[in-house]
Amino acid sequence: MDVFGVDIGGSGIKGAPVDLARGELSEERFKVLTPKPSTPDAVADRVREVVRHFGLSVGPVGVTFPGVVAAGTTRTAANVDKSWIGQDAAGLLGERVGAPVTVLNDADAAGLAEMAHGAGRGRTGTVIVLTFGTGIGSAVFTGGSLVPNTELGHLELQGHDAETRASTRVKEEEDLSWSRWAKRVSRYLAHVEMLFSPELFVIGGGVSRKAEKFLPLLEGVSAEVVPAQLQNNAGIVGAAMAAAAAGAVPAAAA
Repeated sequence: MDVFGVDIGGSGIKGAPVDLARGELSEERFKVLTPKPSTPDAVADRVREVVRHFGLSVGPVGVTFPGVVAAGTTRTAANVDKSWIGQDAAGLLGERVGAPVTVLNDADAAGLAEMAHGAGRGRTGTVIVLTFGTGIGSAVFTGGSLVPNTELGHLELQGHDAETRASTRVKEEEDLSWSRWAKRVSRYLAHVEMLFSPELFVIGGGVSRKAEKFLPLLEGVSAEVVPAQLQNNAGIVGAAMAAAAAGAVPAAAA
């Protein structure tokens, strides 16, 4: 059974139908740029564009969001327009795409996919999935269960919001070498490890495709650190998983 997943990011919005049994995209994903400003209406239009690109008779749709999501309402907005705060995202997006929509935190979605089909499969201890991109997202699992909306990218690191020091965007903006960026990531991972003592870190986001460039450079971390197996498709897969789990309910109640 294919369910549609859409991943809203600070720089791009991408989506595809997902084969839930295999945890894979059924078709090559389609991506558009996140609008500037990234207001709810503007982003909703781009989400509709992504969904309609496939010409599908749309069933349940899962959508990730870069911030805290509670019962379909977006509570924070670190890397998109602040007008998202307090927005009934499930209702807005459901109305725009004409289908039931389930909305969840982007890193939580990636984590769900990695735990079911990727690097975290079969692990029952504390696992932390971190997505490095425009910011740093986090998904914390213990006993296989998700602790939602942890937002560990906003932990303080050397007097700064961690994602303003160690995200992929910062690496690009400051033209950091892999070695210099890995030192920052190492400090961040060591700080998170001190707080949660995970047995496994899974590093996701687009940078996971280049894991060989930085994982061997990490130091000072006791936990196992591995790249996400679903790489940058994890959010799409996890969004579809969440939509399927929520069931075909009216968009306003998703």
